[in-house]
Amino acid sequence: MSIEVEGVVRRFGATAALEGVSLSIASGEFVALLGPSGSGKTTLLRILAGLEGTDAGRVLIEGADMTGVPARERRIGVVFQHYALFRHMTVFENVAFGLRVRRDRPAEAEIARRVRELLALVQIPELERRYPEQISGGQRQRVALARALAIEPRLLLLDEPFGALDALVRKDVRRWVRGLHDRLGISTILVTHDQEEAMEMADRVAVMEKGRIVQCDTAETLLRAPATPFVAGFLGEAARLTCRVRDGRAHFDLPLPPVEVRLPDGPALAFLRPAGLVLHAGVGPGQGGGVVRSIRDATEARSRAVVEVGGTLLDAVLAPGARLERGAPCRVEVQSALVFGADGARAEAEAVLLAT
Repeated sequence: MSIEVEGVVRRFGATAALEGVSLSIASGEFVALLGPSGSGKTTLLRILAGLEGTDAGRVLIEGADMTGVPARERRIGVVFQHYALFRHMTVFENVAFGLRVRRDRPAEAEIARRVRELLALVQIPELERRYPEQISGGQRQRVALARALAIEPRLLLLDEPFGALDALVRKDVRRWVRGLHDRLGISTILVTHDQEEAMEMADRVAVMEKGRIVQCDTAETLLRAPATPFVAGFLGEAARLTCRVRDGRAHFDLPLPPVEVRLPDGPALAFLRPAGLVLHAGVGPGQGGGVVRSIRDATEARSRAVVEVGGTLLDAVLAPGARLERGAPCRVEVQSALVFGADGARAEAEAVLLAT
């Protein structure tokens, strides 16, 4: 199904949880809602599920206005972080629950067929007689997914579904969930504060800040061309540095070489990602000298390092062939940067190193 969120506002007293949120989701698309705590992600998901009302705006599913339509009539599957399984029910009974409480309850034989089909789909058919406390966290999450899919949902909502899993299991389960989505083609919305999770799983990521969607795009575009300083600092690894633009050059407050940008003169904000800072042996003339404080990922083709420049620690990469050790002096080359002017406008292109 396709989903349209149009100017949705939700307030709790004097606090605005959502302020004019709009979002379009194509049929079969996987979209992640990403942002810090309090940004409005879960509130938006609850509104889509019919568990929360709106103060303004509306939600359309396949063109139909969902205002006033109760959750049980929306055919939406929801999976929560803590599974919300019934402890006194077996795996089979948990998955069957949604089918048994429907107004158009299928025959018991049909319920049994559907449940076993879903348990096979989520690859746990052997667990149908077990209780939730008798299976692992990853298996419980698969049960929760099977239960959400039992009602043949038009939309699948995942609310921080992997937060209770340990790191190794979490990575395996989220890859499996993405594969399941690709097979079933159900429109899916994932709520998460984990940027790696969002960028790995979703077709598009909607970044939320203070009740608004500030940018919605592919992970590649969000990293390469963030629309705001918040997006630039929230996604990926980046050092946030103040600078000043003069005559088309951004001059950093640290002793780094200036870079060329297309911004008006005035104060600015720069984001330097590790791949854009390159360390060379020795200290070059003028600005750009630093001291290596640690070497990271030394076994990789391009080693990463932490360099101290003007009392500030920055993540960087070593130039090809450079041999640097802890405590060694080095020259820091700024190959690229993202620079935002005082009005929030971003430079038209990544900054280009000027000759020093």
